[in-house]
Amino acid sequence: MAPEFYNPLLILISPFIGSFLGVVILRLPLGERLVTGRSKCPECSHILAFWYMIPLISYVLWRGKCAYCAKRIPAFYPLMEIAALLAVLWAALVTTGMVFVISCLLGWALLTLAVIDWRNFILPDAITLPLIVGGLGMIALLNPDRLVLHLVGMVVAAVILGGLSYLYGLIRQREGLGQGDVKLFAAAGAWVGIDGLGTILIISTLLALLATFSLGVIEKKSPDRFQKIPFGSYLSVGLWLTWLYGPLSLL
Repeated sequence: MAPEFYNPLLILISPFIGSFLGVVILRLPLGERLVTGRSKCPECSHILAFWYMIPLISYVLWRGKCAYCAKRIPAFYPLMEIAALLAVLWAALVTTGMVFVISCLLGWALLTLAVIDWRNFILPDAITLPLIVGGLGMIALLNPDRLVLHLVGMVVAAVILGGLSYLYGLIRQREGLGQGDVKLFAAAGAWVGIDGLGTILIISTLLALLATFSLGVIEKKSPDRFQKIPFGSYLSVGLWLTWLYGPLSLL
């Protein structure tokens, strides 16, 4: 397929991808099967016809309600469809050709991880481990001369966060960084190489601090030092930005 057809094709299918990602986000943390037969309304369990499940369009036409029981459909579903579409449009602004296709796949994976971690404080191996392999495969395909730098980046990333996690647990006697964060950062090293790790850490740490502070202001309470932080969500944003725009020039 010629590269010029990638953009409209991926834009067209992205809401459908987003709909599937919503299923993954809801079911994967619970260990449920991702494919369980025909889709049903979560309220009345009525099997939904295809024309009631067209991403975005059906939600708008039926005003966010089930066509059978008229119960409200959670906004989570159309929001995931929109997010998957925005990831493609964003990638289309920055990349072209095969890099664009790879960027869309990466964006969808990171979107899934970010939302799962935000909701459940976990990063499933079923996504993080293939992401490591995918990053190494990507660089071997696009720029094999940098493969060693990306292998080193993967190892260094795992050692940095793995070491921090171990030391934190040793000193505080409780988990600080989960192993999912370590694996995701290793995946980041595989995707952007050792020279992009500093940028990812800076972006993700600043976002985490900003979000925690903002939440404290909104809720009018001081940050809790035992408060859980979905750091994988911020790592996902840091990796996405570094992949699209490269490392900060000062690092």
